[in-house]
Amino acid sequence: MNIHEYQAKKILAQYGILVPPGGIAYTPSEAKRVAQKLSSRGPWMLKAQIQSGARATGHFIDHDAGGKGGIRQVTQISNVLYEAAQMLNNTLVTEQTGDKGRLVTKVYVEKFEEVKHPFYAGMIIDSSVPCITLLISEVADENIVTLAQRREKILRLNLQQDSGISDEQIFQILDFLSLDKIYLQSFHDFFGKLLFTFVNLDAQMIEINPVGVLPDKKLIALDAKIKFDNNAMFRHPDIVRIHEDFEEEKRHRRARLCGFQYHEFDGNIGCIVNGEGLALEAMDIIQSKGYGTACSLNVKGGVDKDKIAAGIKIIMTNPRVEGMLINIIGGFLRCNLIADGILEASQDVGLTVPLIVRFEGTNKEEAKAILQQSNLAVVFADDINDAVEKLLAKMEVND
Repeated sequence: MNIHEYQAKKILAQYGILVPPGGIAYTPSEAKRVAQKLSSRGPWMLKAQIQSGARATGHFIDHDAGGKGGIRQVTQISNVLYEAAQMLNNTLVTEQTGDKGRLVTKVYVEKFEEVKHPFYAGMIIDSSVPCITLLISEVADENIVTLAQRREKILRLNLQQDSGISDEQIFQILDFLSLDKIYLQSFHDFFGKLLFTFVNLDAQMIEINPVGVLPDKKLIALDAKIKFDNNAMFRHPDIVRIHEDFEEEKRHRRARLCGFQYHEFDGNIGCIVNGEGLALEAMDIIQSKGYGTACSLNVKGGVDKDKIAAGIKIIMTNPRVEGMLINIIGGFLRCNLIADGILEASQDVGLTVPLIVRFEGTNKEEAKAILQQSNLAVVFADDINDAVEKLLAKMEVND
């Protein structure tokens, strides 16, 4: 689950992390009033509040929004009104939103802070270790995803949530950023609080791009993005209440309402699995064959046929999908329930792309019988490698 920048900053402030003073505005005149309350003279920052990164380098679809991006520095109070009017109720496109972009319904007006040594800081869960990993980059204005893929200009530190971040690790950060050890206490305080926030909120990611160093050597979060673990949100009803789901794409929202995890990518193969490990395995094999995953739906046990059917329809109606792969290892989630869901979904929206199914475990034979008797053009596979090979062969025939 994601939240807006202004919401993330409010949370960070509650945990003792410095953030610039700011306020939310829904109209240009409200943006001007907020700016006047923050400072008698500028500059100010105006930030479009959509759930997306790369807002500064984005662009608005609408001509009346001007040629600037979704984050703007304003030096005169009269221009706050003008810039806010350009941004509000117009559609911002970033590299993370897709071509449709997202409508800006509110802007965050923030006091501009003069800082030194801006840098990127992020915390994620590295499941391959497993542990919480701190990522530091001295390049605050470059795409962090690109840097991570190239494994360049990034310091990675594995953290222990019990013992926290050590002085030795802080020295590593300072050395990496070419900063003097006089900043030791400020960095230790900042990252100690950030780690506590991460653990206490059941976060999957906290990203601050950039962190800045104030004249008094304290660190301040000039931006903030927090992603939470959906499975832990029952422990955080206060966070659930502030979540705004109208920005979510319909397919993501439908999957979430069914209790499923759904992700979209740039490929053309739709995957349905019951486990993140199965999803990653399928994606790796598909990629090794020179193809890509369009979307992945992770279904869970304890649901009925209708929810399974609704989840399958999410994949079937994704326009990027040119082939479907279903890989289910039945346990608590019975294979026949998936088969019933396939039937119901195909009756509602049709089956227009090749479908390869691999069943193992509970009620495997019953599930295969259900689909065989349906006369649907379903191909069965013995394992995941067999499933991918058969699907790619079918897709090539269709081309």
